[in-house]
Order: sequence, then C-alpha cells, then structure tokens
Amino acid sequence: MEYNLGHNDVLKVDTGHVAMFEPTVDFDVEMVKGFTNILFGGEGLFLSTLKGPGKVWLQTMPIENLASRIIPYIPNNKSD
Repeated sequence: MEYNLGHNDVLKVDTGHVAMFEPTVDFDVEMVKGFTNILFGGEGLFLSTLKGPGKVWLQTMPIENLASRIIPYIPNNKSD
C-alpha cells in the first residue's frame, strides 16, 4: 500500500510492514509503552514512526510470514 504523507504527518506501523520510504521521510523506531501492551499486544514491542513529507510503501505481510509461506516450495537438494 502506498501512503503520501504531508508535512509533519505521522504514520505508526508495525516494523515488519515497512517496505520502503522516500529519503524525505523521517524514520524512527519506538518501544510500545504500557505493561498490558507488552504482555498482550501480540505484534511485538516496537513500532515504526514515519513522519512526512514523502511517500511510504507498506507491505501487508511481514517478511517473516512471507518467508515461512515460500520455504515449503523451495527445492532442497540435500542428500539424506
């Protein structure tokens, strides 16, 4: 998905969903605050903060999930 951030627009997303962003976008990673979020968040402890202006592209499937879906289809040439 593509987002066009205006000057000082902020987008906070799970770090695994950031595909790429223009050099004009300020990128930072912050820790999720709150005991409940840490225990029950399920997504992890960190969020990416992207501040405009500029374009940001997000992927709907984090790279770890994509890899786990592709691995079964990669040929394995190991001899048993």
